[in-house]
Amino acid sequence: MTELLSNQVLWTAILASVFAQLLKLFIYYLVERRWEWERLAETGGMPSSHSATVAALATGVGITEGVGSAFFAIAVVLAIIVMYDATGIRRAAGLHAERLNDLFEEFRAVFEHGPRPEPLKELLGHTYLEVAVGALLGILFAVLSFALV
Repeated sequence: MTELLSNQVLWTAILASVFAQLLKLFIYYLVERRWEWERLAETGGMPSSHSATVAALATGVGITEGVGSAFFAIAVVLAIIVMYDATGIRRAAGLHAERLNDLFEEFRAVFEHGPRPEPLKELLGHTYLEVAVGALLGILFAVLSFALV
């Protein structure tokens, strides 16, 4: 248990994710001038916490194990897959949900006499900028974390 609690790479990645989620909440407040606490558990938006997490993980592994290690290679490949998925498949699913919600609104009269479908979640994926900012945030977070220890 002590090893788990003292695993700096793990905690750096987790804290980078938490920091990115908190930052998402504050960015939303700055833009919209209102708090929306649901942003803390949201999967999309600026910055990408998934990208921050895997970038911090890969950076931490690179710092501790070396960039020539198999562990670093695994972490980098994982990071690439996560970031690709965020801008590709999850983003496309979010755009599809947005279009379906628009169709539900257009056909609202049809649903007036029956059960109305719940709106689909639209903010699923990320833009390239959101992923890039998340990745840079994760790298910076890991570098600072390891520099301070």
